[in-house]
Amino acid sequence: MITIGALSQRTGVNIETIRYYERINLIPPPPRTESRRRLYEAEDVRRLTFIRHSRDLGFDIPAIKTMLALQERPESSCEQVSRIATDQLEAVEVRIRRLLGLKSELTRMIKSCDNGKVASCRIIEVLADSPNSHDAP
Repeated sequence: MITIGALSQRTGVNIETIRYYERINLIPPPPRTESRRRLYEAEDVRRLTFIRHSRDLGFDIPAIKTMLALQERPESSCEQVSRIATDQLEAVEVRIRRLLGLKSELTRMIKSCDNGKVASCRIIEVLADSPNSHDAP
């Protein structure tokens, strides 16, 4: 049995985040000592490590809850887990395309700047002329 501080150190998850995960039932509430200190077991370390790694890969809380629930049925097909991972990969690819577009736009803006006066700064002009500004009333 380990304390919340030790759990935090072993998993790299902040103590407040661990408490939050308990509140939203991502991890079960641990038993407590008479002095109300939380005590965790090896299974809690494994579960929290799974959650942290899933979060690092960008999975949202509902997806993690689903995958944790599926772990409780080890004989089930992993098709749903595969679908969740595929959806996450597609979301990452969309973000990558968006970021590459942002990179291209920023590069273009910076190259068009002659580093003169702010009054004639091409970067300021481009930012002021956003695509949505034409739709304003």
